[in-house]
Amino acid sequence: MKMRWMFLFLLTITIGPALAQTKGINSTLLKRATAGNPQAQFEVAQAFALGQPVPQDFTRAATWYQKAAGQGHAQAQYELGLLFRTGLGVSQDDVKAASWYRKAADQGVAAAQLNLGVLYDQGEGVSQDRAQAAGWFRKAALQGVAEAQYNLGSMYERGVGVPQDHAQAADLYRRAADNGNASAQFNLGLLYDNGTGLERNYAQAVAWYAKAAEQGLPRAQFNLGSMYAGGQGVPVNFAEAYFWLDLAASTWNGTRQESAIQARDTVAQRLTPADLATAKDRAEKWLAEHQK
Repeated sequence: MKMRWMFLFLLTITIGPALAQTKGINSTLLKRATAGNPQAQFEVAQAFALGQPVPQDFTRAATWYQKAAGQGHAQAQYELGLLFRTGLGVSQDDVKAASWYRKAADQGVAAAQLNLGVLYDQGEGVSQDRAQAAGWFRKAALQGVAEAQYNLGSMYERGVGVPQDHAQAADLYRRAADNGNASAQFNLGLLYDNGTGLERNYAQAVAWYAKAAEQGLPRAQFNLGSMYAGGQGVPVNFAEAYFWLDLAASTWNGTRQESAIQARDTVAQRLTPADLATAKDRAEKWLAEHQK
């Protein structure tokens, strides 16, 4: 009897503060989670991870994710892998991140497939294996993940982990580009620009450079400005060329910035003072709006 009382006392002093930390979480949800329901455990973990409706606490989030993940909850496995990858609420550990990503990836979680592919590509938490990386990127790409489509396209373009195939690269870049991936939009524009993997088409190159440039990608802004300056795929327009080259010069650094500045200043010589002032003002406004 004495032992039972001691157990209950210890249970009270151990769980009491923990329950206080869950104030604000739906009591029914908390009861289900405490009783071992994995979906409820996941939802409690999410509450702590997002800081709604309780204070954000990644350590407690990790504890609840672990409970759900241990019962096979795929999304909890992915989130737990993410915490180990970033070191939030747990000690950073790429090996454990890879392990949890794999469990979630095997259950079809696209984000886990993408992240596991990244680990294999970089050799972090697992032995570097570009073929494995490509395989996981492919699984996520088939689920419509733009970053995975871009990554796999890049591997096909370079012949890394897969046989080099520019046509495949172009197809994957297009899928990612249609999903709004700026790097894919730029790379697709580059393939059209160079006639690699598809027929050269400067107008298409301009169109895809423009999409990436509007998202703030400096290399796309530079190439788009250069196309306007040279009249490739568009009529020559020095004011438009200056605008895009100035944006690239404002966001790049190092030797690339020097190239953008040189190209911009060369174009500036072809503008009237009034047109130059207008182009500068337009670039300043664009930067102010997009760098908030």
